[in-house]
Formats: sequence, structure tokens, C-alpha cells
Amino acid sequence: MPTVAPTRSAPDRLLSVLAAFDHAHPALSLTDISRRAGLSLTTAHRLVAALSEWGALERDPTGTYHVGLRLWEIAALAPRGLALRQAALPYLEDLYEATHENVQLAVRDGAEVVYTEWLSGHSAVGVRIRVGARWPLHVTGVGLVLLAHGGAELQETYCAAPLTSYTAHTITDPALLRRMLAEVRRTGVAVSDRQVTDDALSVAAPVRGPDGEVVAAVSVVVPAANAQVPSLKPAIRLAARGISRSLGWHPA
Repeated sequence: MPTVAPTRSAPDRLLSVLAAFDHAHPALSLTDISRRAGLSLTTAHRLVAALSEWGALERDPTGTYHVGLRLWEIAALAPRGLALRQAALPYLEDLYEATHENVQLAVRDGAEVVYTEWLSGHSAVGVRIRVGARWPLHVTGVGLVLLAHGGAELQETYCAAPLTSYTAHTITDPALLRRMLAEVRRTGVAVSDRQVTDDALSVAAPVRGPDGEVVAAVSVVVPAANAQVPSLKPAIRLAARGISRSLGWHPA
């Protein structure tokens, strides 16, 4: 007897339209949305019209759709979004002025790190990062910090899964990753050396909330060839500590 595919719920279909957009596809035609969302053209048209009327999508003069400002307004209410960014920005700016390199703020979402702020200068090393970008936890400095402080269950689950490689320097050995995470907890900083690109190194430190729980991480990314890691660590720690205090953390 043939298997009948389960009927998708209305919320699932609506969310699939929004999920059709990503950093690689910020502008889509109705046909593109239909294909990427796995919906018929008629259903996609009806849902896109409803989302456009509400403001979640916007249509330009060419008929192409973009994410609307209404979604940005809602997303700004996320406690790990705009509120965190506002608390962190003065310290991120100070860190940038001290280094004139890429400065980043990130949070964890499952097994990925999500960047919520990024400051960069014209002469800073090129990075494959933008606000809203996602990367696996093990390949970035901020990701190593968040994984190291994410609890034993998360770490064991993460280390048991395949570790994606981007360069010859990417950590793919679970035993080595576990040792690195222990070192991050011991020293209070993480160093990710050429794991995403062959020319960049990042140094990161944890940001704590009012109860001391690690809620974010801050990092600076510099050229790997002349990275002065010992001199970067105090600056990173200072920035992370300042942001933590702004969030209400009071160390014992």
C-alpha cells in the first residue's frame, strides 16, 4: 500500500516561505519562493501575499521579494539580539580602537554560533563573517568559548558528531577538541588558529549574564602571520568583562 505524505500544517507552510530566504538568497521571485519552500505556486502566492500585507515581506518594483522591516522590528525584541548588542557596543568599539581589527559578538544557537555584531576596518584581515551568519561551534574562537561553557551533555553530543573541516588546520579530532575546550575553561580565553581561513586567527572570551552563566562571546580576528596572541588576551578579557558587568554580572 503506498505511503501517503503527511499534510503540512499552515504554520509549517508559512515558516517555510520565510525560511526560503537566507544570506545566499536575500531576494527571491515568487517562483523561487515556491521552489525553495516546497510549495505549489498557488499556495506560495497566497502565503506571500499575506506576509507582504503584514510587513514580513516586501516586493520591489521588479516583482522580487525581500525580508520586510516588520520582521526586523520583531527580531529586535530578542534578549540575545538588540539588547545584548546595545550593552556590548561601547566595549566592542573600545576593542576595535585598541586593535583596528575585526571585532565580533556572538551567541550560541544549538550546535552553531550566530554573529550578532561585527566591527571591521578597511585594513583588517578579510573574514567570512557577517551579522546573522552561522558557523559550527568548533571552528571559531567565539564558538569554542560557547561550546566550552555549554555543559557536558552538549560537548559530548557535539564531539560525537562529524566535525566539519574548512582548512588543513580545522580541528576534526574529538579528543583534541575536548582538550581545547578544557583549556578554554581553564584560561578563560579561546584561540582559533586558521580554522576557517588560512590567514586568520581569532581570540575570544566569554560574556556572562547576571547569574554568571555564559550568554555570549566576544572576539577579535587578526592576521595569523603576525598575531600577537599574548597581548590580545588581556584586551579580550577586559572587553568581555565590561560587557558582562553591563548585563548585570557581579563577580564574587
